[in-house]
Amino acid sequence: MIEVEFVLPDGTRQRAFGREGYSLMEVGVRAGIPGIRAECGGSCACATCHVIIDPAWTDRVGPPHAAEDQLLDLLDRAPGSRLACQVRLKKDLDGLLAFAPAAD
Repeated sequence: MIEVEFVLPDGTRQRAFGREGYSLMEVGVRAGIPGIRAECGGSCACATCHVIIDPAWTDRVGPPHAAEDQLLDLLDRAPGSRLACQVRLKKDLDGLLAFAPAAD
């Protein structure tokens, strides 16, 4: 299992676990992370799974692809912004730190 730690808007941290190949969105939804609504179910169509990847992890996660980049431009984007549905877990992401958005 790959461990992911989500930092919630109030600063608390919540650990979650997923298998290699799962998306960060799937892990967040299954763990009940507030703010990861995932309205499109992971098809990169809504941006309701926006997270910010900790700077220490952005190189390992990699950059967004073109369609994701366009959706991120519609948000209050920050360095490290990604759509959690487009981040696939792999072994070298064990311990990943992601900042979850405020729940609406």
